[in-house]
Amino acid sequence: MTTPTPPVRDPETRGLRLVAVLLALTGVSGLIDAVSFLGLGRVFTANVTGSVVILGFAAAGVPGFSVRHAVMSLVCFLLGAVTGGRVAGRYGRGSRRRSARLALAVEAVLVGVAAAVAFARPDTTGTRDALIALTAFAMGLRTATVRTFRVPDLIVTTVVTMTLTGLASESRLGDATQHHTVRRAASVFAMAGGACLGAWLVLHHGLGVPLLLAALVSGALAAAASGRE
Repeated sequence: MTTPTPPVRDPETRGLRLVAVLLALTGVSGLIDAVSFLGLGRVFTANVTGSVVILGFAAAGVPGFSVRHAVMSLVCFLLGAVTGGRVAGRYGRGSRRRSARLALAVEAVLVGVAAAVAFARPDTTGTRDALIALTAFAMGLRTATVRTFRVPDLIVTTVVTMTLTGLASESRLGDATQHHTVRRAASVFAMAGGACLGAWLVLHHGLGVPLLLAALVSGALAAAASGRE
């Protein structure tokens, strides 16, 4: 009589579901943008659609906006996205869990370095440039990775325009299909909540504390993420 072999648990199912991870990361995106807009010269490093608009404002000579900062944010975000694409293509095939954990671990390190710089040398031009570069690169890398997961309505660093449009157009007042209503609403609240928390922390504690919090959350999610939606 042979002993039946116990079923092997799929490693992709171990850990926190991707939907929960991506919602938490959406909150981190709001927090990062609070830091960048309020503390780094009115620029966005997570939702870089805003930086495109700001670049237009700055190019027109609107006071308080910097062409250099907007261009730096966009370039570093795109470099991060290129890196994320290469990493996902080389290491992430067949394992969303491995890809997510690798990208989030790198993000945690980059944002952690940004926090250390903010604590060590606050309120200098070099610090602002370094924080823009580090956070934009980290957000670009993460966005490129998350994009490969194809989880509907959770892109975590894009503007919420399409999410709000979907909520309205598919509501009972629209076509009444109501696809992913809870998920969409949760992503909007996560972004707003992260921005609110980030703004409060920037106003009362400077730039280092919210960046450190963002790094800790990303690191915890890197350890906990699974590959299941």
